[in-house]
Amino acid sequence: MDTPVYDFARDYAAKSALRLHMPGHKGLGQLGVEALDLTEIAGADSLYEAAGIIAKSEENASKLFGCPTFYSCEGASLAVRAMAALATGQGRSRVIAAARNVHKSFVYAAALLGLEVLWLAGAGESHLSCRLEPAQVARALDAAPQKPAALYVTSPDYLGHMADLAALSKVCHDRGMLLLVDNAHGAYLKFLPKSLHPMDLGADLCCDSAHKTLPVLTGGAYLHIASKHEDLLPEAKGAMALFGSTSPSYLILESLDLANRALAEAFPSQLAQQAERLAALKRRLSAHGFSLYGQEPMKLTLCPKAYGYLGTELAQYLEERNMVCEFADPDFLVLMFAPETPLAALDEALLALPRRRPVKAAPPALPLPPVRMSIRAAMFAPRETVPVSEAVGRILADVQVGCPPAVPIAVCGEELTPAAVESFRYYGIRSVGVVRE
Repeated sequence: MDTPVYDFARDYAAKSALRLHMPGHKGLGQLGVEALDLTEIAGADSLYEAAGIIAKSEENASKLFGCPTFYSCEGASLAVRAMAALATGQGRSRVIAAARNVHKSFVYAAALLGLEVLWLAGAGESHLSCRLEPAQVARALDAAPQKPAALYVTSPDYLGHMADLAALSKVCHDRGMLLLVDNAHGAYLKFLPKSLHPMDLGADLCCDSAHKTLPVLTGGAYLHIASKHEDLLPEAKGAMALFGSTSPSYLILESLDLANRALAEAFPSQLAQQAERLAALKRRLSAHGFSLYGQEPMKLTLCPKAYGYLGTELAQYLEERNMVCEFADPDFLVLMFAPETPLAALDEALLALPRRRPVKAAPPALPLPPVRMSIRAAMFAPRETVPVSEAVGRILADVQVGCPPAVPIAVCGEELTPAAVESFRYYGIRSVGVVRE
């Protein structure tokens, strides 16, 4: 597969031209990549008006994913905002139904676009995971005072749980709604021996953080739109430009471009082999007494309390052995893998860990707090910061998250109940922004 964006940048760098244009480093600098860092000079195309090399590269990506695919240089966060705009624009309903474990970029999108969110609470041991049952979703949608334009779900979620997207898509399509999927952690799912990508399971719009699971620089992402939605395709670039920078990173674009070739060649077979090795590791860990969470093939999420440890303890144990985890809190340890990640040292370290008496402490329950203001009104209201000990009864003004993973414990406009404050304390949040009284 050709790589038009990278080839252009490489050829331009080889000319050693006098650069009388941006960026200010003029192709020189200490990073060593400055020569490939360009701006929209003649021939370099323009991301949000793509008609040249970027358009050709996006066509290559579209062939790989089997649907119209557009690049983002600002992560899936930009694509999330674009999805929300596309789903609710052109006279469509301004309501979106969403599972609670959304990334904060969705909450920002709701505020900026003035959307109403119908929150759906599902089963889960943490605010990071929300397991929605299709029948439950159907009942909630049918009972909604106003039909939502779309259902928004995060799958895989941060802990590796994968929703039944085929069933959820049927629930949506039976009601004339769109299914929007935040697939930030699952771009690679397309390239398994049997695709588990949301676009192959019935999603209408989907975003992938390419950089999370594919050989792409941080910030590289995709927006996918089902081919049947021809009405949305002309709006896609405008929806992204509405929120995106006018100075996209060409280094990121080049990495997305080069990834196309990798995905068309060796990556799928390497991925399949690693997925098998990880499945075997998970079986060994389970047989050894570890409790695991989620079904995602390239993620290992441990529930270490059952083995006698906090997730933070286990993360420290691995870091002392030069292994750095993706995420840890008291309840979970999240590890992410690439096809080339060696597994032997991790396997040895975990199996050598002595089992201890189980830790009984459970995370606090997270009931839905009462809504007192719209997300937009609360986010733009006058505010003040108060200790969580003084926050009960106040209206949350900030998107309050522990980062990573940027999943809100409570949402702007909600009244902070004692349960919500207890959750803040549990996850180490000591102060919150609230609407000024």
